[in-house]
Amino acid sequence: MLRRLRLGELTALAGAGLIIASLALPWYRGARLASGAGASASLSAWATFGPAVAFLIIGCAGAIGLALANLFERSTSVPVAAAVWGTIFGLAASVSAIVRVIERPHGSSGLETAGWLALAGAVAIFLGSVRSMRDERQELYEPASPQPMTLPEQGGGHDLPGGGKEAQGQRQGERLSRSGGAALSEGADED
Repeated sequence: MLRRLRLGELTALAGAGLIIASLALPWYRGARLASGAGASASLSAWATFGPAVAFLIIGCAGAIGLALANLFERSTSVPVAAAVWGTIFGLAASVSAIVRVIERPHGSSGLETAGWLALAGAVAIFLGSVRSMRDERQELYEPASPQPMTLPEQGGGHDLPGGGKEAQGQRQGERLSRSGGAALSEGADED
């Protein structure tokens, strides 16, 4: 069943995996906390939750929905619609990840690896969804291959009653030999 996933869906799924992994890691270092004047800490995406993180999560959902639609749907309409929505969600997640890479909440001094993972994942979701929209779908069932029809021989006339033109000519020749030529005039009248 996994062979139904193409490069686009696999790329989008890998991007979703990167974003999920980034949500568990610290995003920012050196943030000044309100509890102490000289204290600094790392901040995760959950500590600085906002619309950008919500768009990253929606992008993940779009990528997972794209993969599931291609795995379980028999028609092509649902996977194509999922690819279109995945592209929109992937673009929104990419813009959100760029914003998260640029901003420095709570006076943090730097960006940790998780921010870059989220950006790479969001771009992978967008590019994988775009690639998925190409018309290269592997069908669930093998196409039917009917047996080719054979055409009658040229000039055969085999579908005539009595066996065709050859058999008709043999019968006329037999009549000629029996009647001594009188059947020739009768055979000409029949045609």
